[in-house]
Amino acid sequence: GVMLFQTHSVSEVILGKSWYPISDPPNFGILPLIYGSLVVTLGAALISIPLGIGAAIYISEIAPKRLKEVLKSGVELLAAIPSVVLGFIGLVTIVPWVKSMCNLPTGLTAFSGSVILAFMAMPTIVSIAEDALHSVPKIYKDGAYALGATQWQTIYRVVLPAAASGLVAAVMLGIGRVVGETMAVLMITGNSASIPKSLFVPVRTLTATIAAEMGETVQGSDHYYALFAIGIVLFLITFVINMTSDLVLHRKRK
Repeated sequence: GVMLFQTHSVSEVILGKSWYPISDPPNFGILPLIYGSLVVTLGAALISIPLGIGAAIYISEIAPKRLKEVLKSGVELLAAIPSVVLGFIGLVTIVPWVKSMCNLPTGLTAFSGSVILAFMAMPTIVSIAEDALHSVPKIYKDGAYALGATQWQTIYRVVLPAAASGLVAAVMLGIGRVVGETMAVLMITGNSASIPKSLFVPVRTLTATIAAEMGETVQGSDHYYALFAIGIVLFLITFVINMTSDLVLHRKRK
């Protein structure tokens, strides 16, 4: 394996199961952190994608005109809330709720993180998906109604397929927001660097690890470079997400 530091190969770092950067000798295994990021991101995606696309369909196709304007500006306002503020709101509301609902020792879990991150991804998903649905030519809808389709059939069979590439882009951008989120995750997911067995245990993400540990590392030490290695991994993950969404968009356009 390629040597990343004097003591650790790349495979040991990527596949290592324990992150103990200040023990002696140190362990820089970032697998638990990758898992943590994945679990939280998937949880957030499962919550935000159906709700976000559903809200976009409602705003674009179903809501009366005046309500539509109110909802659109509401969604844009939500997008402007800083993540630290949402983190605090999550700490005060979701964390105690998760703890009491599921009888857990702590409410600082991957699930709490997922809920807050879903809330952060929603405005992005809703506003871009709404634009995509809005730009479907009116002729398509009129044609469907003329053939006797109901409103739901039209939305499901005509509008959604026609807006598919825009919807994929909306989802990808929402997920991108989630993967890169730092402060809120740092505050809410419990920060335990162990491989999660379920959604209801504390996890630690890649971003939160960099944020939490960068301040106290010795510049130029192995730990310092390990945090940069995490940064590279994060860069690769987001790069792959963006590439995928780009390819999907171009394939759909053809």
